[in-house]
Amino acid sequence: MIPFIFAIGVVSTMWGQGAIDRLQPLVETSARRLVLAREVALAKWDTRSPVEDQTREAQIITAAAKDGEAKGLDRTFISNFFAAQIEANKLIQYSLLAEWHRAGGAPKHAPVSLTEHIRPQLDQIEAALIAELVETKDIRTNASCRDNTAKAVRKNLAQRHLGTLMAIALDRAMEANCSGTTAGKEIERPNGISLARP
Repeated sequence: MIPFIFAIGVVSTMWGQGAIDRLQPLVETSARRLVLAREVALAKWDTRSPVEDQTREAQIITAAAKDGEAKGLDRTFISNFFAAQIEANKLIQYSLLAEWHRAGGAPKHAPVSLTEHIRPQLDQIEAALIAELVETKDIRTNASCRDNTAKAVRKNLAQRHLGTLMAIALDRAMEANCSGTTAGKEIERPNGISLARP
């Protein structure tokens, strides 16, 4: 009996480590999206634009949900996941903008264009996120999904040394990775986008 229990434990550990490694590309791509938050904040600083852009957010979520659903992913899950990516990005923007206001100005930088420079990169990253969500679909059905996602984030942060703000934002971005986050009642986002309540 003891060898059998031990074997189960070994298999469980191997599955967990395998899941953590398989989640790395997804976590890394999410982190890449967050790195762009500084450029977004600089562009908004220069143009005195608000962080919140409900129309743009709704466009991103709707397009991602449509693309994800076409690839076999749950539409509500995709909506939740990309809403989390957006909220994490805004978390960094708000923090940086507040820091620059306290300092009396943003760091010196070349002009940044949201439409010409940043959004094409975001479009590529969002396509990559959907592809990686497809590749890790089975991980989200496992009871250990949340544990494995948190450990995958920790592994990424240890390799990249992104700092406290990025660590918090990456945890926020990956919070909706597991299927359990799409259970329950729906909530409304601007422009009629429905999301599941965690």
